[in-house]
Amino acid sequence: METLRRLVPSIGSLVVFEAAGRLSSFSAAARELGMSQAAVSYAIGRLEAQLSTTLFFREHRRVRLTEAGGRFLADVALGLSHIHKSAEALRAQATGVHVTLSASTAFAAYWMVPRLERFRQEVPGIDLRIQTADRDLDLVAERISLGIRGGSAADWPHYALQPLAPEEIYAVCGPGYAARHGLPGCVEELAGHSLIHLEEPFRPATTWRDFLAAAGVDARHGLGGLRINDYVLVIQSVIAGQGIALGWRHLTDRLVEEGVLIRPLDGVLVTGKHFHVAWPKDTTLSEPARRVRDWLCAQEA
Repeated sequence: METLRRLVPSIGSLVVFEAAGRLSSFSAAARELGMSQAAVSYAIGRLEAQLSTTLFFREHRRVRLTEAGGRFLADVALGLSHIHKSAEALRAQATGVHVTLSASTAFAAYWMVPRLERFRQEVPGIDLRIQTADRDLDLVAERISLGIRGGSAADWPHYALQPLAPEEIYAVCGPGYAARHGLPGCVEELAGHSLIHLEEPFRPATTWRDFLAAAGVDARHGLGGLRINDYVLVIQSVIAGQGIALGWRHLTDRLVEEGVLIRPLDGVLVTGKHFHVAWPKDTTLSEPARRVRDWLCAQEA
């Protein structure tokens, strides 16, 4: 089998070809690669001669891939992409390029973990470290790059904030609970069901009483049920069919879509608050931290 070294003049010629093909311009490729247009044209010409194939139609002020060139570009671009990601990952491992993200256990489990593979694919070369705690850590004191924080700008005067997801809350239960106990026909009937309460010890959180009051239901008395101080355990209890709990949309929508959870009612409480990506105001984010922040905020809630 003929070796790659005999088939193409150099790996560099493939890089030049990929840029020229992607940009449909030798001049644009030259600017991107920091070369002269003549050097790009020469590299493409050598590659075509070596492959005995015309890769570009040369037209007035532009170039256009031939059919063979288009097929070759698809393969070259894919191969170079794999090499690029692998090289970035190796460099990150060797140089210790990492970004630490502070978040609640619930955010880590229900928002971040399902997206980790996408993160690795779209933000290669960065070692993401997720640090969970039962309270919001001091990012400066703990030397943490980014944090997930709920509330408003007034709640976090020392942080810069970029919105991640609005706070929207609805009721959720498991299919097993619905099969055994049926579903409430209206918000008023919720009080007659087994409710699971989140008793958040450190972070302020909407309660069942808040949710019902927003719907015009007086629930000052008689709201019994299971009380848990960790939201991950709340959701696990709901999945196990122990009752109905409050679901924060950005954490539970995926579970609802997958049929793991059910929404017994259509009502949604929109608090007007947001969850944000936060970082210290007096800190200049590193390039890796900016990439992670921008990726987080670009995701669908």
